[in-house]
Amino acid sequence: MRSRGARGSVIVMFFCYILECSDGSYYVGVTDQPERRLEEHNQGKGADWTARRRPVKLLWTEEHLTRSSARQRENQLKRWEHSQKAKLVGGSPRLRSGQTHSGRA
Repeated sequence: MRSRGARGSVIVMFFCYILECSDGSYYVGVTDQPERRLEEHNQGKGADWTARRRPVKLLWTEEHLTRSSARQRENQLKRWEHSQKAKLVGGSPRLRSGQTHSGRA
């Protein structure tokens, strides 16, 4: 997503996102255009995982100022169990801030 910053400069925002696949599994990724990326996944042009589990739904996004930051969050979430991702998608304030419980990611 692009927006105007100070003095008219263009700021590109990156998003870590979670999709729910038709089999109930989750897919975590990074993009700068969540809606476009969702369309790509549903057209079978995304990851192999989602191509075999269509249709997919966009459940959650989190803005990041850099692609690197979004990738770090993606890597963290990919290590989480399904139940932890479900809590995040459901709005758990503790998980939303990137904190984990019992020191587990």
